[in-house]
Amino acid sequence: MSEQQHQNFETLAIHAGQAADAQTGAVVTPIYQVSTYKQDGVGGLRGGYEYSRSANPTRTALEENLAALEGGRRGLAFASGLAAEDCLLRTVLKPGDHVVIPNDAYGGTFRLFAKVVERWGVQWSVADTSDPAAVRAEIRPNTRVIWVETPSNPLLGITDIAVLADIARGADARLVVDNTFASPYLQQPLSLGADVVVHSTTKYMGGHSDVVGGALIAAEAGLGEELAYHQNAMGAVAGPFDAWLVMRGIKTLAVRMDRHSDNAEKVADLLSTHPKVTQVFYPGLAEHAGHDVAAKQMKRFGGMVSFRVAGGEEAAVEVCNRARLFTLGESLGGVESLIEHPGRMTHASAAGSALEVPADLVRLSVGIESVDDLLEDLRHALG
Repeated sequence: MSEQQHQNFETLAIHAGQAADAQTGAVVTPIYQVSTYKQDGVGGLRGGYEYSRSANPTRTALEENLAALEGGRRGLAFASGLAAEDCLLRTVLKPGDHVVIPNDAYGGTFRLFAKVVERWGVQWSVADTSDPAAVRAEIRPNTRVIWVETPSNPLLGITDIAVLADIARGADARLVVDNTFASPYLQQPLSLGADVVVHSTTKYMGGHSDVVGGALIAAEAGLGEELAYHQNAMGAVAGPFDAWLVMRGIKTLAVRMDRHSDNAEKVADLLSTHPKVTQVFYPGLAEHAGHDVAAKQMKRFGGMVSFRVAGGEEAAVEVCNRARLFTLGESLGGVESLIEHPGRMTHASAAGSALEVPADLVRLSVGIESVDDLLEDLRHALG
């Protein structure tokens, strides 16, 4: 890391953790599609490798890259974003502990708390994390984690990470930030005081809708070691080919995020003036409630845009169905543009809860196609 401290993001994305192969000079990290390794005598690990659940050279390269990009001490790559979240929660929590979760969050995260972790004896309560007073009001003597998404999914809410980091420290709790929507190119929560960053590397990090993965990056080495121990004990690690695909995506993360942001800004402008759109959620808009905080802690405002449609749920569903260039599908962060109805798709698990999303909401993952073509498709879809 010492040689990388003063390198810019774009350079780190391509080189951190990925030195040329010592034997062949290959400039791309090989895919070590291997389960076990010849040991130098009984118990004598060669280069720290014995079994690929515990460590794999391709995964190690990705993990070092992730740590460098987020400015953390330890990065860990998982089979999915939810596998990463599960490992984190089971590492830092025990039965009887309490977590503050956001009132706007990915439906799978809510399901993990409400249907899985709660059965293990962990308590949770909901707060609007954009309001520090609301977060303070939910803190209990047994609160151990404050969980944040910023920008949030799907309403693009913005939380002041530095302020919540101070609140977490005062409560002897850890601040966890899901940085999936922003990516480390646009936002680096550890530098603002967060303890752990979570990613679904399926999204912008991979960037091509061809891999499923997750990551944790810890600010402190000690917590990183604890997470690594539990990752090995639980086993939901990224496979070598998946790790290689994420690394390949990361190399172009900076240029892709700039194009995603360029296009999303123009999409948000169009939606803001369309007569069939009642509300637009995009932190790049000056009227967005979190715009000033986002401008302070983000480099740009990202590629996700949500909006509400006049005419209610059926009208929103029809917009999704009429789109042609925007592909109807779940997930986000790929080079291709996607459209979805969160209430019936990604956030169906939150129905009836404090995290239920508006029925007239449409979420866009704005890709890197020609923005003129994207705008024309939206005009057609809105009718």
